[in-house]
Order: sequence, then C-alpha cells, then structure tokens
Amino acid sequence: MKEYISFDSHKRYTLAEREDAATGRARQQRIEHVPGAIRTYLGDCEPGTPVAIEAMGNWYWIVDEIEQAGLSPRLVHPRKAKLMMGMINKTDKLDVHGFNRLQRNQTLPTTWIAPRALRDLRELTRTRMVLTRQRTRLKNRIHSALAKYGLSTGEHSDAFSRGARTDLLAALAQLPEQTQWTHRLLLEQLDFIAKQIRQHEQRLEQLLQVTPEMEFLMTLPGVGLILAATIAMEIGDIGRFASPGRLASYSGTTPRVKSSGGKTTFGSLRSDVNRYLKWAFLEAANAIVVHRRSHPARHVSRLYERLARPKGHPKAVGAVARHLAEASYAVLNGRCVYRDPALGHSRKA
Repeated sequence: MKEYISFDSHKRYTLAEREDAATGRARQQRIEHVPGAIRTYLGDCEPGTPVAIEAMGNWYWIVDEIEQAGLSPRLVHPRKAKLMMGMINKTDKLDVHGFNRLQRNQTLPTTWIAPRALRDLRELTRTRMVLTRQRTRLKNRIHSALAKYGLSTGEHSDAFSRGARTDLLAALAQLPEQTQWTHRLLLEQLDFIAKQIRQHEQRLEQLLQVTPEMEFLMTLPGVGLILAATIAMEIGDIGRFASPGRLASYSGTTPRVKSSGGKTTFGSLRSDVNRYLKWAFLEAANAIVVHRRSHPARHVSRLYERLARPKGHPKAVGAVARHLAEASYAVLNGRCVYRDPALGHSRKA
C-alpha cells in the first residue's frame, strides 16, 4: 500500500487527506459534493487502497463512488475513533489526519458496510419503525388529553381498536371545543399512519423471501415475521460477531457499567448503538411482557417477573431484550431453533 486515504464528509463537501506511506507527507483537499467528484478524486489511486470514511448520514453514495473507483471503503465508528485519537480540539483537518494515523497504526475502529441491495431493503423495516413511533406518540397525546379532563374509553384494553372506536369518539366529544377539534385531527392522522403501516407490512410480505435465518429467529418468543426480517437484515452476517455478548452490545441491550473500588453499578441502556436492532428486541420484549401470564412457565416470563419487582419495569424489559439478543446469536450461529432454558425443549421453526 502506497498511501493512506481518509475522508471527513459533511452535507455539501468532503475534506480528504492522502498520506504517503513511506514519507508520512500528507496532502489535504476539499471536494465539493457533485456526482462523480469522489470517483474523479480517487482516479489515480492504487486499486484496493483502503479509504476511511466516518459513519455519518450521507455515506451511502460516497461508499458507492469509492467502490466504483476500485478502492476499498472502511466505515469508521465515530465515537470510538474520537476516543482513540485522544484529541481535545476537534476540526475537520485534525479528524481526517487522525483517521490516517489510526490506519497507519492498524487500530482504525470500523463497522460493517451492508451491501447496496440490503441497504435499500432495510428502508422498509426502518421506515415502519419510524411510523410506529409516530403512532405511539399520537396515541399518548390523545390519552393525555382525555386524562386531563377525567375521561376514559371504558374497559377496552386498546382504546384505539375498532371495537373501542365508538367509546373513544364519545369521550372526545366531551372535551372543550378547541381541544376536541385538535384531537380529532390527531385521530385522523393516527388513522392515516395506521394505513401506511399496513401498506408497509403488505409490501414486506410481497418482497421478503423468508430465509432460513428468519425462520430460526421466528422461533424466539415475541418475534414474528416483521421483527424477524428487521433483526436478520440489521445483523447481516452473524460471523462478524465473536460472541453473544458482542451482538447484545451492538444491539444496545447491555446496560452501562461503572465499577470502581469493589463497587459495581449498572445504568441505562446505551444509545450509541444500532437503534433499529435495539427497537426490534425491545418491541419483542414488550410483547412478551404483555402476554407473559399466558405463558408463565417460559424463561422470558420468569425473567421479567423475577426482575420487575426489585429493579422495576424498564430494567426487567431490558433484561428480556438482552436474552433475545443473545438467543438470536445462538440460533443464527448454530443454525438451529430456539430452545427455552426453562422448558427444556425447542420451538418449531
């Protein structure tokens, strides 16, 4: 390898540095973002040379142009790289030079680059997650308005189900004029988002080919077709994880740990993780908690019950999500169905 190359990319431009491997002499250049600009800049580089690029919002097309130029992109983990560079000040020039220094030391922290087709397919499951969160926010706002005026929708377990719609409309009709008008608008928006979610699910069923990996994942409690597809696509190649704990950490289901002087405390779940995978495991964990009384003998039901009273609901759900993450590694790595630790038997794929 003749040189080290790194990019610090932003919305409208990229600052590039090429450092000679023999002399250490570095040249930096600003590249304006237009189609083909990255490919042209790399046109005289040795084929196969690694190019470090920070994982930011618009890396898709830049990675594509690096590959089209015949070079090898390396997607850099931003937080880990910053800690490893150990710089107090932060500028584009320092960042891009720091990436090359990490490359020279062979300590550059990189993340997996999903294939182009998989990145495109992921948009279906990721957008569905965004829509479900919007649906939850709208439901919470309507519930809050009813609670302010002491109103309820009866004994329905789901106030927004088809059977509860009459009682919901009757409760909204008792709100003050302006509050009633605004929350009827929110209800209309909620119905529209619910329709879009159904469209996403129908398209997923049409486009997704149920793979053996998805079949293994669907044997986990709380995991159906949509969550299995989300987990499988976000994980990608299970071989890139060395252990169940690594996958649990990547998916954000492990708590923060502080240990000093013989005292260890555990904090909240980390946020600098694959948030889509974290959402999928937490969604499955919450489904398990809702239906735990129907399956009291399951390990996940017992795990929640054992932790909910002393630790509280959020930590207990987090523990169930971690079990699902580690179990996902086991079924994918071993290419087998889920075996419940408490029941001692497998669920059929």
